[in-house]
Amino acid sequence: MPILQAHNLSYQLPAGDTLFHSVSVSMSCCRVGLVGRNGAGKTLLAAILTGERMPAGGTVVCNADTGVFCQQPSHLLASEATIAEFLGVAPVLDALSRITKGECTDYLFESVGEQWDLPAQLARELTALGLPSDPQAPCATLSGGQLAVLRLWQLFKGQHALLILDEPSNHLDRRARRWLQAQIQSTAAAVLLISHDRELLQGMAEIWELNQTGITVYGGNYAHYAAQKQLKEQALNRQIETLHKQQKQVQQQAQRSLEKAAQRASQGQKLRGSQAKCLLDKQKDRATASATSRNKNIESRQKQLQQRASQLQSAQCLTQKQAIHLSTANAGNKKAITLFNSVLAFGSSQPVNLQVGEGDKLHLQGGNGSGKSTLLKTLTGRLPLQAGELHVNTPLCYLDQHFSSVLPTLSLLDNLLQQCPALSESDARTLLAGIGFRRDSVFNPAETISGGEKMKLAMLIVSHQPQQPFLLLDEPDNHLDLNAKILLAAALNRYQGGFILISHDTAFADEAGVKSAYQLTRDESQASFGAGILSDVTVQGR
Repeated sequence: MPILQAHNLSYQLPAGDTLFHSVSVSMSCCRVGLVGRNGAGKTLLAAILTGERMPAGGTVVCNADTGVFCQQPSHLLASEATIAEFLGVAPVLDALSRITKGECTDYLFESVGEQWDLPAQLARELTALGLPSDPQAPCATLSGGQLAVLRLWQLFKGQHALLILDEPSNHLDRRARRWLQAQIQSTAAAVLLISHDRELLQGMAEIWELNQTGITVYGGNYAHYAAQKQLKEQALNRQIETLHKQQKQVQQQAQRSLEKAAQRASQGQKLRGSQAKCLLDKQKDRATASATSRNKNIESRQKQLQQRASQLQSAQCLTQKQAIHLSTANAGNKKAITLFNSVLAFGSSQPVNLQVGEGDKLHLQGGNGSGKSTLLKTLTGRLPLQAGELHVNTPLCYLDQHFSSVLPTLSLLDNLLQQCPALSESDARTLLAGIGFRRDSVFNPAETISGGEKMKLAMLIVSHQPQQPFLLLDEPDNHLDLNAKILLAAALNRYQGGFILISHDTAFADEAGVKSAYQLTRDESQASFGAGILSDVTVQGR
């Protein structure tokens, strides 16, 4: 019996545009990957499947207890909840603490149950996950990757029959991604994975591809999907080429028909004096009827070919690449940033010594929790140094992991025009067309677009500032589909200015044209990482 079924789903954006329609699918295998371009509606489809959103049409049947991992944990970033509170073990830890201080009540002993060694077990497992060993640490102090690991750990510990994971590998370092792979493969729950991570998708038994016209199901893992997609694209190109030849042949046939009609008309004029008028009129009528029939056949064939051409062009549009155009202004040669014996407020306690020039392209590396985002926030003045010196001699522009430079209530066009005053409306529209927004879609509110589309918009905003700032890029490749990631890397490689790039994808960083790297080292107390399932601590599933 299918775990999940959807029939004829459709969804309309607030502006009235149809995002997708005719989505019908049945989840029978236990490992399914959902792929599609940024903006195809993958996250919205997941919300419809879980009942969080209502479709414009269609039905969903899902009787399984479902756990969901969403892309944006904003409530934790803004809350004061501790790790223990998030995991649901705070009451047990509080009861143990009160018993240790001498309180002895039935309520406290019932709260503890059999979990007398919970503090030691929890500290051990948090350390193994690369998280702070103190469960009273606020969740808001964790890095993006650490917070993702914490949420995923809680989810895998729950008693869910189905897990829907929306971009779970975003922000994770290499060790955390290996841990996530192990969790996905070993969990007893069925998994619907929304991802652009080829390594994770390689472990799926089936791939669903979402576009405007519905879902196409590919049996097998990502490698099989990619091979089948390539074959389909090659077949589509051959069909388009054959169609163009057929259209050319019909056009030539029509031209020959016109030329023959003209020749016959000329010959008829010459014969007018030598034959009876009634005979000539009958011949003319027959010729006219024959020509009319031929022309109708030709017109019918042309119409059929044009309809087929429109269908093939629509299919080809789904595979066409976009373009990301960054500013082309040249950078200077002076030193832009200097850090001397600088100790960060969070992350590594090792002093940072670093000099970066205005045109340098630096890859900032390090595991989750090592302080990479903290370093960028320190450069902008959002966080103070604990010790050492910092000198910034150039304007900076910071693109954070959650693209806060994108103002959600403004339209896409207004985001560019208001935040990039040097851009004309024509230039702004050209930039937006490059990332897939044309005509009236530029007036859509930014809050209605996908995470990947917001990241592309944020890249346009930060790279087209009038003062040509030095860019601080905190995992800009997160949320991007595979084609967009390749395009962004190429755009950064062509970019004439300097930047510091945080990315866990070394291939992306190399393609982006980085010339040097700086490694932040996580403290030894947080350096380990468990690769298996951690089962000693009972956490509260949500």
